[in-house]
Amino acid sequence: MTGVSAQNGDLSDEQLVQRSLGDPDAFFYLMKRYEGKLLRYIERISNVTRDEAEDLLQTIFLKAYRNLNAFDRELKFSNWIFRIAHNTVLNHIRKKKVRSAVWVHWDDSDTPPSSRGDFNEDATPETDMAARESREGLAMALSDLPAKYREVLVLRYFEGKSYEEIGDILMKPGGTVATMINRAKKRLKKIAPLYGLGEADGI
Repeated sequence: MTGVSAQNGDLSDEQLVQRSLGDPDAFFYLMKRYEGKLLRYIERISNVTRDEAEDLLQTIFLKAYRNLNAFDRELKFSNWIFRIAHNTVLNHIRKKKVRSAVWVHWDDSDTPPSSRGDFNEDATPETDMAARESREGLAMALSDLPAKYREVLVLRYFEGKSYEEIGDILMKPGGTVATMINRAKKRLKKIAPLYGLGEADGI
């Protein structure tokens, strides 16, 4: 069994999708690969509680599993499941009819390099504190942006998605994505000083 587990763990996302069609247990490895990323993504683009986020995560995985046969082989699996996550969260927000807000307490390892102090070998407690305050300020600033702008910035700078990948997730042309990111950066730059940020924390 250990050998099978290791074998599954070494497969690409797309290979695991193919295997999952005949072996439901293989889908478990896709879930393990994406549960952390998707949970952070859900919390960053919405105002849900951790319990709600975990419920949404299970819904996303269930939808993905039920629709594996419809998986578009021209898409990366990561973009496909992020698209499902985007639509699931959006529908949840619409049902609640509340304004979504970004999650403030981000993990250090998932913030943009420009907002981290851990890359600096000469970091001091003072610089570490400044980096943490910068991250929290960025989170607060992002929470003041309209959801559509906040999400493209999260996808671009926190999930590391290319313009093309963001287009796949949001189902928008690349030119539209570029325009949205440009407008989002301009809006963020305007409000950045209100949260103690310089050049929008490197974004």
